[in-house]
Amino acid sequence: MSDAASVVDNITQILVEKTESKTSLHDSVINALDDYFDHLDGHPGGNLYQMVLQEIEQPLLTKVMQHVNGNQSKASVLLGLNRGTLRKKLKLNGLHN
Repeated sequence: MSDAASVVDNITQILVEKTESKTSLHDSVINALDDYFDHLDGHPGGNLYQMVLQEIEQPLLTKVMQHVNGNQSKASVLLGLNRGTLRKKLKLNGLHN
């Protein structure tokens, strides 16, 4: 095997390992909630649903808007929201132009 083929094989193996080791969004949420509950230390907590939504919504909107180069029509289709709702959420998250 040539040096170039060996390098390609090594890169391919690294990419496969990276892909296999990535944590899914589902598992990331479960891990974050496990950490949250572990750190409550007997305190009741509260308003968890709203807290989780706030933590997820802003980065979701940010990445989607980057992906569509700021095109709100494309973002609304991608997110499954109407444009008015998207604009409201962008404003609430400090992401409007």
